[in-house]
Amino acid sequence: MAETWAIETAGLRKSYDGVEALRGLDLQVPPGSICGFLGRNGAGKTTTMKILLGMTHPAAGSARVLGLPAESPRDSVEIRRRAAFVGEEKDLYGSMTVDEMVRFTAAFFPRWRGDLQQRYLGRFELPLHRKVKALSRGMRTKLSLLLALCRGAELLLLDEPTSGLDPAMAEEVLQALVAQAAGEAVTVFFSSHQIAEVEQIADRVAIIDRGRSVVAGELDELRERFCRVHLVFDGDAPRAAFRAPGVERVERNGRVLTILSSRGSEALVDEASALRPLSIDVDRVTLKEIFLQSAAAEK
Repeated sequence: MAETWAIETAGLRKSYDGVEALRGLDLQVPPGSICGFLGRNGAGKTTTMKILLGMTHPAAGSARVLGLPAESPRDSVEIRRRAAFVGEEKDLYGSMTVDEMVRFTAAFFPRWRGDLQQRYLGRFELPLHRKVKALSRGMRTKLSLLLALCRGAELLLLDEPTSGLDPAMAEEVLQALVAQAAGEAVTVFFSSHQIAEVEQIADRVAIIDRGRSVVAGELDELRERFCRVHLVFDGDAPRAAFRAPGVERVERNGRVLTILSSRGSEALVDEASALRPLSIDVDRVTLKEIFLQSAAAEK
């Protein structure tokens, strides 16, 4: 039996005024994971989320969310019932108090979790009797997240959930997401420009650039695949071309030759040994370096 992905897209294409926002996007997110969705401004992240929620339709390709086709009007309603979305523009009623906003939202969701409501009201220190319009940007973000976490959703779709938050508030939000995924078997799919935050809580990463997936997989597996090999020579490093798979970049600096690989180090080290360097060292690379290299490769 084929695995049902929480999110699956194949060949998604979408254009706005002749500009391609998505150019054949393939994406797979397993249930129960926390997946960081990375890309530069204009890479297609927000467009992808809108398609997943049935808010817009692709020109080509397909998208399935929780096993349902996002392009189907009827199924997209079911997707929005089972998934929760928090975007940069918070859908909140400014004239309501925090308490009124919570009770108003809870009435629409039979699976509303009162226990989680109490937990996050306390954890986020939300002032129940203050008008939403009087809340700071950070407080509005935390209120929106509470409304998403308490509705019994199977999938959280979050577009820049920590944007504009100070470090302490951002940490609260991140820890809430980790707790929700671990304790409630919820899938979390969130876009972010904060690579350190993705590295902190995600177990999977999808990097897109110019509307296409350029890197995707488990974060630990990506860290195993991507590495930097340093070769030190007795004299100036030779100008060498490597045939080992996954060589992304070669840099010469005096006696040192540095090779960035996206396919591990074993074959590369075997090939490099023939150059008779004095030493060979292999270093892991950070997610930030993986992101920068992946984006640069698409230029």
